This record gives sequence, structure tokens and C-alpha cells, in this order.
Amino acid sequence: MRATFHRMMSSPSDELLAVEVRNLRVKRGATEVLRDVGLTVERGSITGLLGPSGCGKTTLMRSIVGTQIVESGELTVLGEPAGSPSLRRRVGYVTQAPSIYDDLSVRDNVAYFAAVYGRSRDDVAAAIDLVGLSDRTKHRGDELSGGQKTRVSLACALVADPELLILDEPTVGLDPVLRAELWARFHDLAARGVTLLVSSHVMDEAEHCDQLLLMREGRLLAELTPAELRARTGESNLDQAFLTLIQAAGAAQ
Repeated sequence: MRATFHRMMSSPSDELLAVEVRNLRVKRGATEVLRDVGLTVERGSITGLLGPSGCGKTTLMRSIVGTQIVESGELTVLGEPAGSPSLRRRVGYVTQAPSIYDDLSVRDNVAYFAAVYGRSRDDVAAAIDLVGLSDRTKHRGDELSGGQKTRVSLACALVADPELLILDEPTVGLDPVLRAELWARFHDLAARGVTLLVSSHVMDEAEHCDQLLLMREGRLLAELTPAELRARTGESNLDQAFLTLIQAAGAAQ
């Protein structure tokens, strides 16, 4: 019998926002990496954080997780201040580089994190099944492809059964088939009630998202849906729409 995750239904009084950021500023030395950023992420949605490399996406995600020192601003995650100890089991974070042990099997990697979070063997099996690696459970980390390692990292985060999953460029370097498979997994998770914040510098991935957060040079340019981005810019191609938005922002400044 296949193991499955069980999530308690939220009460009507629960907040509708998974993340709320207000007036966030982050400095690295004399450089201002994030400049007065404000945004929201709705519960149960897939929100895409998009922008060119170096625009501040990873710094913003680290701030939301609570591992980044911030200069000023307010960050509320699942109704609590970002980085609160009580959020450790409620928020999953998958970094750009796969975070697995090459000398352990897929099952043992996920089981290690399951032990940290007090989860069961059934939870381990469910997490591996969700990322489509049930036929690779005995393979060591050094026997896996780059895309498979990314999926194991995702399973290690999923085994905690997080309410919010933050993914930093999880599809970078993957071929189109693997990218499509991974996005299918993300949609499965959203259907189960998980909130996903996914960063990317590839604009065609915006099509997979309910909401978009578009960044450039440490600033949030827009918070809107793919349809709203097209309507605002008059462009059908999302790459061109983003460029048009950037040009408009530059002209305004």
C-alpha cells in the first residue's frame, strides 16, 4: 500500500498569506543587495521569483527562510517572524546545489532527514515516491545524475511535510524533459496544499506559476500573474514582456 502524507485542514481564521515582506533591505558591505522589497505569497500557490542572475533572488529566499542577516524590514512567514524556531519543520528549503551525501543511498539520505524531523519509514517512502525515485532507492548519491540528485534534495525537504517549500533555481542545468517532470511534481505538491516559492532566471518557466515576482538589481519590479504581465506590456512572449517591463522601469527612473 502506497504511503501518503496527511495534512490538517486550515481553519477559516488562518491567514491567507504564506509570506509577507515589507520594506526589506539587505546590505553586503557597502552594497545594497535588496532595496525596499515588499511582496506577498498566497497559501497553496506556486509563486515564481524571476530575474537575471545576481538580482537578489537567493538573498531574498535566504531572508524568508531566516538565514540571512537583514538591514531592516519585516518578514512574516506562516504567521510568524521569519527564522522563528517553530518554523523549522514547517518550511522546506532546497538550495541551488544538491545537498545530499554521495556515499549514502537515496533511501538513507532521505531517512537521515526523516530522523531529524521525527518522521517515519512510511514518510520516507512517500517523499521518495513524490519525486519519482522509487526505482532508485538503493542507488548511492554518486551513482545519480544531476537531475536525480536535485530530486533527492527535494525529497529530503519534503519528508518533513512542510507547509511552505522554497526552491532556489531547482531546474538550472536540467534538460527540457527533466524540467517538465520536475514542474509536474511541483504542481502535484500545490494540489496537496503545499505553498511553493520557486526562483528561476528562465522566463518560460513563468508559465507554470500562479503568481510572478519579477526582480532586477535588488528591486521588485512587479507582482502579478503571467496574464497580467502580458496585458500590462502588450507582449505575448514572456521574455519580451519582462524586457518591456525593465525598459519602462528604466524610463520612469
